[in-house]
Amino acid sequence: MINRPQLARPDAGSPTDSARELAARVPAPIEQILFEVKRLIVGQDRLLERLLIALLSGGHVLLEGVPGLAKTVTVKAFAEVLGGKSGRIQFTPDLVPADLVGTRIYNPGRAEFTTELGPVFCNLLLADEINRAPAKVQSALLEAMQERQVTIGKDTHQLPEPFVVLATENPIETDGTYPLPEAQLDRFMLKVLVDYPSFQDEVVVVERITGPEIKLRQVVTLDQLREMQKSVAEVYVDPAVRTYAATLSYASRPGKVKGLEDLASAIAYGASPRASINLVAAGRALAFMRGRSYVLPHDLSEVAPEVLRHRLVLTYEGIAAGVSAETVVRRVLDRFPPPRIDLGDRVAS
Repeated sequence: MINRPQLARPDAGSPTDSARELAARVPAPIEQILFEVKRLIVGQDRLLERLLIALLSGGHVLLEGVPGLAKTVTVKAFAEVLGGKSGRIQFTPDLVPADLVGTRIYNPGRAEFTTELGPVFCNLLLADEINRAPAKVQSALLEAMQERQVTIGKDTHQLPEPFVVLATENPIETDGTYPLPEAQLDRFMLKVLVDYPSFQDEVVVVERITGPEIKLRQVVTLDQLREMQKSVAEVYVDPAVRTYAATLSYASRPGKVKGLEDLASAIAYGASPRASINLVAAGRALAFMRGRSYVLPHDLSEVAPEVLRHRLVLTYEGIAAGVSAETVVRRVLDRFPPPRIDLGDRVAS
């Protein structure tokens, strides 16, 4: 028999010992991370939360927004606050795979080859303007993202754990850019759209950047991050929640669900099963951040836009008709809102 954690009803009763212990233990490091990062970053709460979700679940993130919205600064801030080694690669059209993963160098004195590892060997990799690099570089990065390893010559080298790629891309330029392959896009757990700050937030941004330098401090060690990742993996996922994750991904595929027939001609390819897996993983991290030992369907619907949007391939007809990935995700969520689950019925004896 599978031992499930004791769950309390969300609307009645007191939390069980495991839920109470989790609620008391989780917020401290999470709040410390957010407090420290927010000393520098203003008005990007959703972005910060999504980055934390990826870090806690070991997934990669793609950040898209116009220049000047603090995408790179935010990633660097997380690198300073979290423990471990961070790396940064500025992607350019003349980049080659060796600039990313490393290469073999001949030593004439020893008459032998030695391996020089590249900047990808770190815990937190900032891939700045990732869509400016050609296909060979993307292929090398794809192996690192999926397999957590790189191949140099005949040798395979394992990347350190944890390993998370935080990539940025500029959506308004086409000169000197390359569309990311769909296979690589599918490896990103989340795609976060970064928007302009409000007027009040922008005033604070100018004040902080033009004022005295803000030096961030490390508040979490690498061991603490690993422990939090283990705790996230232990968050209980009810079978009904897994079914809801599969339902959202399945509904994004053309012609599969009644009520969405009008979108069939606009969608070339829907979300892959990896989207269902990442919905559950992101839901676990979100539940953990909110002090719960179980995932609710609402957790999945909340992260669904970031998990699904970059996995949808639209047809030319759909694009011409004004259909976007956001339109499809919104319609899917309207068609399948989060179901109500009575967790009290799921308690195992």
